[in-house]
Amino acid sequence: MTKFDADSWLTRRRIIKGVGTVAAGVAAPAFLRIRSAYAAYPDRAVKIVVANTPGGPSDLVGRMLAAALQQATGKTFVIENIGGAGGNIGMANVARSEPDGYTILLATNVFSVNPVLYNKVPYDPLKDFVGICELATSPSTFAVKSELPAKTLKEFVALARANPEKYNMSSPPIGTASFLCAELLKLRENLPKLETIVFKGGGDALQALLSGTVQMSSGSLPPAAAHINAGTLRCLAVTGESRWPGLPNVPTMAEAGYSDFVLAVDTVLLGPAKTPPEAIKWLETETLKILGEPSIKEKLFNAGFQVVPKGADAAWARVTKEIDRFRVIINQAGIAKL
Repeated sequence: MTKFDADSWLTRRRIIKGVGTVAAGVAAPAFLRIRSAYAAYPDRAVKIVVANTPGGPSDLVGRMLAAALQQATGKTFVIENIGGAGGNIGMANVARSEPDGYTILLATNVFSVNPVLYNKVPYDPLKDFVGICELATSPSTFAVKSELPAKTLKEFVALARANPEKYNMSSPPIGTASFLCAELLKLRENLPKLETIVFKGGGDALQALLSGTVQMSSGSLPPAAAHINAGTLRCLAVTGESRWPGLPNVPTMAEAGYSDFVLAVDTVLLGPAKTPPEAIKWLETETLKILGEPSIKEKLFNAGFQVVPKGADAAWARVTKEIDRFRVIINQAGIAKL
């Protein structure tokens, strides 16, 4: 090789090396930006939408969860209450939001009930959402005043069947788990004359029992627990899979003679469809960590909820499966669509 050729070869080598260095200098920051964007999630506030007004059971769960996540991760989580139309407005808001991981939904069974209960809902439960994490559950209670002769649910049914004009039952709004529990009991026991009086909230439904307006209440556990423990009310059964630890002497529905009667207030985190898998995984992982902490378990238990930590796949399987189950209950009970 001549000196000229050697110099040319060295020059070409330097040029190629230089181009490669420039290319790497251009490509690397872009690659790093992509990686850092995922690694930084969330780099701004994550909004958890609760599709009802403040103070309800799901709102309490949401606020406890948001506070715990913020404390554990150092990230910002905020609750936004968007009530109305039985939860449909809030759920539609999340369905239409940007699927970037910064707007998620804390849903209850209403998510699966409404597509069956309403003639039309502003979201598609199967196409517009994706599961993130199962959170906590709270059973409904069948409660009566302590002076009522009935000591069991079957005894109450016997009283109501013998004197249908003297007995009725209160419940929270149509579509809630406690309302469906009331209708399912009537369906199972063939008690069409046992009227269900629907109130705008669980507290009002319970007050109707305390005041003697109704003879039994189908309601959520949290507002009833204090009255049950005080002896003012007698809880005939809870609708969870197992006995409630705070009410160890109260049977489950299965123990009371009603198989396949597990129907509680279940809470779950959902995100808009097409939310990046990286965001879903981060939320799922961090939430499951939080739910494993004794402090959050205790706080939720004191609010009437038991932690049931399940991942994204299990959460999504439950909410979608329940649509068909609620369809059967609503159709067989003859509940008019809204």
